[in-house]
Amino acid sequence: GGGGGRPPAAHTPWGPDVPHTIDTAEKGPDAAAEKGWVELGSRTELRELLGEPWPVVIEKVHDRLTDKDRDILSRSPFCLLATSDADGNCDVSPRGDAAGFTHIIDSGTLALPDRPGNRRGDSFHNILDNPHAGLLYLIPGGKEVLRINGRARILTDAPFFDAMTRDDRRPALALVLEIDEIYLHCPQALRRSGVWDPTSWRTDRDTDTLSSIST
Repeated sequence: GGGGGRPPAAHTPWGPDVPHTIDTAEKGPDAAAEKGWVELGSRTELRELLGEPWPVVIEKVHDRLTDKDRDILSRSPFCLLATSDADGNCDVSPRGDAAGFTHIIDSGTLALPDRPGNRRGDSFHNILDNPHAGLLYLIPGGKEVLRINGRARILTDAPFFDAMTRDDRRPALALVLEIDEIYLHCPQALRRSGVWDPTSWRTDRDTDTLSSIST
């Protein structure tokens, strides 16, 4: 029998080729078409525009820490943590500490200590709803960008908390990530942005302070 509805989506190497649409009825005059925007509609169209990635780009993804990965983690004092809640609302939060602050439990598991902050706990709220999380590690002045994706949980205690003690303060919480995939990201964004070039930095006088923004 012929029913209505959308036909089954074709599958691509990148997942189902489901057309991406926006409910323009809710957007009113701000609808993309009324602005003259041309929106990408499918994964197939995306591949046609970008072309296929080099095999090495696909093959570099792995699920266990290599010696190179461990070296980067030992030298990195900073990472970005991406999470989302059960409805897909996303959040990216910076995490920083002394170089090597990420504790490696084993080749497939790592832990980030939680240090005192603003007490919002956005990332932790999200992880309680949705364990999928991503980490992006940087080394100041370096070209390495390490991406790690996996499933997170929040611990309130474990024997390895002792190893994450700093300035006699043992963390009260830690994010533990079971690794699904790891790979080095192309450093082109760092090169193009000049992020490590001091001549491109703005001085304190050029930027608003947190106190002036919040008042």
